[in-house]
Amino acid sequence: MGSELIINVTSLETRVALLENGILAELHIERESDKGITGNIYKGKVSRVLPGMQAAFVDIGLSRSAFLYVVDVYRDDKEFASMINGTPDAPANLELTQEQGDIEKSRISPPIEDLLTEGQEVIVQVVKEPIGSKGSRISSHISLPGRYIVYMPMVNHIGISRRIEDEDERNRLKEIVKGIKPADAGLIIRTASEGSNEEELSMDMDFLFRVWENIQKRSVNAPVTSLIHEDLSISLRAIRDLYSKDVERVIVDSRSTYDSIIEFIETYMPQLKYSVEYYDREEPIFDAYGVEVEISRALGKRIWLKSGGYIVIEETEALVAIDVNTGRFVGKGNPEDTIFKTNLEALKEIAYQIRLRNLGGIIIIDFIDMEKESDREKILQAFREALSKDRAKSNILSISELGLIEMTRKRVRENLSRKMGESCPYCEGRGTIRSTPSLCYDILRAIRREAMNSLGSKIIVLVHPDVATFLYDEERNGIEELERQIKKKLIIKIRDDFHHEQSEIYSQ
Repeated sequence: MGSELIINVTSLETRVALLENGILAELHIERESDKGITGNIYKGKVSRVLPGMQAAFVDIGLSRSAFLYVVDVYRDDKEFASMINGTPDAPANLELTQEQGDIEKSRISPPIEDLLTEGQEVIVQVVKEPIGSKGSRISSHISLPGRYIVYMPMVNHIGISRRIEDEDERNRLKEIVKGIKPADAGLIIRTASEGSNEEELSMDMDFLFRVWENIQKRSVNAPVTSLIHEDLSISLRAIRDLYSKDVERVIVDSRSTYDSIIEFIETYMPQLKYSVEYYDREEPIFDAYGVEVEISRALGKRIWLKSGGYIVIEETEALVAIDVNTGRFVGKGNPEDTIFKTNLEALKEIAYQIRLRNLGGIIIIDFIDMEKESDREKILQAFREALSKDRAKSNILSISELGLIEMTRKRVRENLSRKMGESCPYCEGRGTIRSTPSLCYDILRAIRREAMNSLGSKIIVLVHPDVATFLYDEERNGIEELERQIKKKLIIKIRDDFHHEQSEIYSQ
């Protein structure tokens, strides 16, 4: 069974699901009130230069200033100056998409204070969405992704996706690209170009070249802190970035989106026109393909495995910790085999969850301890293979002496839990709330403090129903003893609208 792209469109949001063998592999969400900005190009103004961090804050017209590292500032002084002055010859971005590979930055960058000053105007592209309290990351190098290639107007370079493994095909594509590449510009050959011909690559190149010319023209007269180029909608980006030879069908439940996809495909991929289907049944499209159930599962902290083991995923601001446990799985023979089988099953689920949840940054995985070095190596190799389909760049280290696998994964946009959730108002993000006994003992101490400063004969205590029940039942003797000590009457009242940890104490 091949892959499918399922696109659900409403007036408020668009969701794109990539199914691989019928299983949800990736989920992308874009809301009308909070559209993604990665790939957008802005005319901004430097608001603050930070020599100590070799970075700058740039106002691009959003609620939070964007962050520009010195390595993302264009380094040719002459061309950089012309770009800041807004001339139509201005170059722009070197920040690459995840499959473009790394371009070696061999030149030593001057200090950022020599490149930028406060108040200067710059043309920048968003390369990373705002995440949490952080503003977006931007680059003054521009890269324009097409269906088959990525056009980089200011770096003379030819690169090719590492996912194209056949050496003859790599050489064939490189030869074609050498013939169509503009002078002093760069091209990256994308995975989707595998098997494409010179005409298809040339059409893609011509389109991107026209896009770049229009961006240059608009940047001359555009006001400061304004958008001068917006990337494609999420549905068209999905066709451009996710549609591969493995995708057999695209199914969309919006007629207008279906029409725009057909128009896009007729322009760039006419041979794929008949693989796009319009879904018009009454049952919601994500329910029909089992996507909603998988989304709910992806938001849980504990994931059960078929064997009876489970994994626990804990997300923090700086890193993600994943723990593997045998749970109900006890095996039938030797404990080492049980542990190895649990780890083997868990690593597949972990690779799946990392990709689905879009977990990024530092990830620490605590597999169940294995005594045999050969078992540890097998688990490590199997985990690398399980992550091979992930488009995001990751770096996996060897298993440490403590039995941990440490890895990093490129974080470009917010992960699924941040996109679909928010901090719990009850626990304030701690993951737990105060226990009822603990709250009750705090309240009894607060009553003593109130009694010391009160002239009234009664003390009123307003609490959540669970806390009131505990005070009446479990601590009745303690309440009576406290009344004798403070020589005041305690009146406990229930407030259904109170938070579990909330209470009010006052004298009457």
